[in-house]
Amino acid sequence: MDELVKVLETIDDEFMVREWLVRNVKGVGYKEASHFLRNIGFKNLSIIDFHIIDLLARYGLIKRPRSLTRRRYLEIEGLLRRISEKLGISLAELDLYLWYMETGRILK
Repeated sequence: MDELVKVLETIDDEFMVREWLVRNVKGVGYKEASHFLRNIGFKNLSIIDFHIIDLLARYGLIKRPRSLTRRRYLEIEGLLRRISEKLGISLAELDLYLWYMETGRILK
């Protein structure tokens, strides 16, 4: 835990912190690391789960992957980032909206 606090205090690049979490915390993948970082205030990461993937596939924006590799996660996150920039909203806001579109619920 001390090491995590040190990383959070010394690295201000949210992408580097996420990579550290994925590599150093057993059982944590990109979705979980992004979720954790969003919960503590980072807004430029996407929480990509299969609700979001299904929605993007249904609208023809991506082909639904069978699994979510690091490469595919980052590609989809890049797509979502471009969409959020075009809309003038944060990735956090876009994620919330897409989640609502797919589930009809807002969980915060």
